[in-house]
Amino acid sequence: MSQSNSPRPLPGPLLGCIADDFTGATDLANMLVKSGMRTVQTIGVPPSAAPLQADAIVVALKSRTITAADAIAQSLGALAWLREQGCRQFFFKYCSTFDSTDAGNIGPVAEALLDALGDQPGFSIACPAFPENGRTVYRGHLFVGDALLNESGMQNHPLTPMRDANLVRVLQRQTRGKVGLIRYDTIAAGPAAVHDAIGQLRADGVRLAIADALSDRDLHVLGEACADLPLVTGGSGIALGLPANFRRAGLLAERTDAAQLPRIEGYAAVLAGSASQATNAQVAAWRGETTNSDSNTNSAADARPSFRIDPLAVARGEAVVEQALAFARSHLPEPVLIYATATPDEVRSVQQALGVTEAGQLVEATLAAIARGLREMGVRKFVVAGGETSGAVVQALEVNSLQIGAQIDPGVPATATIDAEPLGLALKSGNFGAVDFFAKALRQLEGGSQ
Repeated sequence: MSQSNSPRPLPGPLLGCIADDFTGATDLANMLVKSGMRTVQTIGVPPSAAPLQADAIVVALKSRTITAADAIAQSLGALAWLREQGCRQFFFKYCSTFDSTDAGNIGPVAEALLDALGDQPGFSIACPAFPENGRTVYRGHLFVGDALLNESGMQNHPLTPMRDANLVRVLQRQTRGKVGLIRYDTIAAGPAAVHDAIGQLRADGVRLAIADALSDRDLHVLGEACADLPLVTGGSGIALGLPANFRRAGLLAERTDAAQLPRIEGYAAVLAGSASQATNAQVAAWRGETTNSDSNTNSAADARPSFRIDPLAVARGEAVVEQALAFARSHLPEPVLIYATATPDEVRSVQQALGVTEAGQLVEATLAAIARGLREMGVRKFVVAGGETSGAVVQALEVNSLQIGAQIDPGVPATATIDAEPLGLALKSGNFGAVDFFAKALRQLEGGSQ
């Protein structure tokens, strides 16, 4: 990326992003909008190469937990489409907790993207840090708050249990090429020092390097040092430092309207499929902090309406979707919560009965069917908790692309559909959001931004 003050020659996207799940995509898009980039998120690779009017495009895939071969194929398809759009730099976004297994998919996808971009032998950083949400990296070790990744609760994740906080070690197990480390003392010395370190790592045959980061300042330093890299990989935090590179090159104007969304009319509902600690707390807050698991409806006087999905009942063939929709209909126009969120022990019990993959797919399919039914009732504003759940819901609602609006909580923006029936969506990663996130998200979707 040349550093010049020449005006941007033609409108069009500058940064092309590939995200491995839907909530991660909106998390990244939120970061770019906050930095003044008009951002559009597509749900999968669009069938048409018609140009989009945006500074950044984020292609949301559902590739985090599929086979590495399928994840590579989907990611390369997204890269090819983004190159057709004219993007100048590319970003591969994954979770700030580095969700993966020893087989992938972070390492295999990153290497495949480097190969496809032709920057041989190719180099990129890997930095999942998101300090605003408590994710930091020091000496290559990932912390969630004050706990190492493998002591944060992520070691119990049902699909991608993270039992090693040393990301150099984790990434090396996934890759063919050599993995290195850009240490914090180098980053503290500034962009020039990081740029020099990248040159040395390249000379040493390193293709991917974990980058330490403890603060947003570190992310800005890393972003500036990566201005000339064809590919950057990491969590959404690293995107903080990328828009300024385009401004320094005279390609991106200062904007104050990047987060504007239209007002959406209609009812509202919350759908939760994540089993994360954060989502469990958010469900409990909505339910008035009750934990009565024996009843679909709660009994606390101050609780808001909620209905719990029992995967075992679904597996037995009970009419759970119809029951949930009848419950919602009885409470409209008041917003309702329909959830399959459960404790780790409850999740393990269901997985033992149904199988890990089967249990997840059953919950996703059930909530997707409920989302379709809610739309038929006039629900036009959806708050969705969980990356896999969000992917299933947006596909069920036939959403193809989203305009990204203002932030609700760190990493989670409000969004509105572009090319479908007008819908307002807040798609939340399971681990994100304050305890009162559901209520805050509904207030922001109700208000819109004109």
